[in-house]
Amino acid sequence: MTQSRPVYLKLRDQIAAAIIEGLYPEGAMLPSVRALAAEQGANPLTVAKAYQQFQNDGLVEVQRGVGMYVVEGAAELLRKRERDLFLREEWPEIRARMQRLGLKPADLVEQS
Repeated sequence: MTQSRPVYLKLRDQIAAAIIEGLYPEGAMLPSVRALAAEQGANPLTVAKAYQQFQNDGLVEVQRGVGMYVVEGAAELLRKRERDLFLREEWPEIRARMQRLGLKPADLVEQS
């Protein structure tokens, strides 16, 4: 992962991780745009852009005047997407580095 990623994508990743980890379970209301912006020290428009991606992907549902809620199945869908992304983009680099260093998966398990 690069450090030059846009802030809204970093926020999106943080929110996705919170949904996957159950901090925002299915049916839970996400923090308001202003509350999350204040908490993260981000521009509210940046938070709104991150939230819009979740809405476009069908992972949250907006109830006008009330808030944004995590839909049923969102955590599993996000987990699958994150897993696929990891295997496609991050794992090949990790595997190549392990090979360069002469590390085997068992070596990593021993370190845990």
